[in-house]
Amino acid sequence: MLNVNVIGHRGAALLAPENTLAAIKAAAATGVEWVEIDVCVIADGSLVIFHDNELDRCTNGSGVTAEATLPYLTGLDAGSWFDERFSGEPIPTLADALLCIQDLGLGLNLEIKFDEGDVNTIVPNVLSSLQAHWKNNDKLLISSFNKAILQRCHELNPERHFAQLYEEIPENWQFELEQIQAYSLHCHFEKLSKEKAIAIKEAGYKLLCYTANTLAEVEQHWGWGMDAIITDDPRVFLTQKDSLI
Repeated sequence: MLNVNVIGHRGAALLAPENTLAAIKAAAATGVEWVEIDVCVIADGSLVIFHDNELDRCTNGSGVTAEATLPYLTGLDAGSWFDERFSGEPIPTLADALLCIQDLGLGLNLEIKFDEGDVNTIVPNVLSSLQAHWKNNDKLLISSFNKAILQRCHELNPERHFAQLYEEIPENWQFELEQIQAYSLHCHFEKLSKEKAIAIKEAGYKLLCYTANTLAEVEQHWGWGMDAIITDDPRVFLTQKDSLI
């Protein structure tokens, strides 16, 4: 399914305001074939593409993201903080992002952000939106740090492709991946050891690392079996694409 070795992080977070349609388009312009974005649920049940628990860093708004409503969020400027060229860039809904990504011919790693509470607050809505708006299951990978999210996704839609996200890989990683019939394991590149990488690959999983932005940071990781890097600037790795694997 995943036949690429470079994925744009939050679209292309060093090239345009992260998790916006502008960032997705900027990623596509580099020639990258897949992007990663974050989806979260807000107070009125709407699904939006946004990473932070609070709005302050990436918008001209303030407050807790999950407590906002869609009319409030759609009125915010999510671009000027990055550069005035992106003034007025909105926070996209999940549906908007899904349509944009497919129009550009990209694959998608969709990370579900949800820290606590009933996973049914977000999972059925995400899966319903994917059912309605996403066409090619082989170009979609659903990931999360939240094990309960992935378990519920797998219960409801076992045909989807799932990835467990870790910062540091726990000792019981294989048991957790087996529970969701995972396709891949995603971890912070600095926390990955050669031994863990080899074990993950020998167990039959794809191995993706985040978020390196220089070739040197993950030079040895390719030799360990890393399949793809998730990066804020795909250009860095696409210029060396033929030598990565």
